[in-house]
Amino acid sequence: MGRRERKKAATRQALADAALRLFSERGYDEVGVREIADAADVSVTTLFKHFPDGKEALVFDQDVDREAALVAAVRERPAGQSVPRALHLLLLLGEHSRRVHDDPRFDDFLRLVDTTPALREYARRMWLRHEHALAAAIADDAGLPADDPSCRALAHFALEAPVLVRGSKDPGTALDRVFDLLDKGWTEHRQK
Repeated sequence: MGRRERKKAATRQALADAALRLFSERGYDEVGVREIADAADVSVTTLFKHFPDGKEALVFDQDVDREAALVAAVRERPAGQSVPRALHLLLLLGEHSRRVHDDPRFDDFLRLVDTTPALREYARRMWLRHEHALAAAIADDAGLPADDPSCRALAHFALEAPVLVRGSKDPGTALDRVFDLLDKGWTEHRQK
């Protein structure tokens, strides 16, 4: 990554960090974009260059990276590895997942999203976009039509798995069990 890209990434991260801090301290509805820009020491114009979708996008600053990683997990997986296994490994071991879940602010982030209707709705729309992109990649990989329901189901349940295991005593083991089920079902389905 060149100097210019590093500066853009640093600005983007500063904006996202300032937004999360301010939202956590005062509540999402009580914070304006000007305050976020000021806290990150940038102009409002710069904020919208990095986050054209507005305040909601600031909370989900790694949305594009996540979708690209999901699609790459399907398309670039090693020969012989199933799609569910590749997605499981991405969610379990992926750099993004480690970075997010190891962040001490992760619980604050979840609480913020869970208690803010605008953020819950944005997260739902964002997740649906990921689901469509992932289902399309799975269908393409399997040589099936883009609207194949089995591909859509696999994408849906793979993306829903981390939510299902949230709060488990052992989330890693719970995630393993979910993906074992998905892998067995997908493998049997593909053999028919």
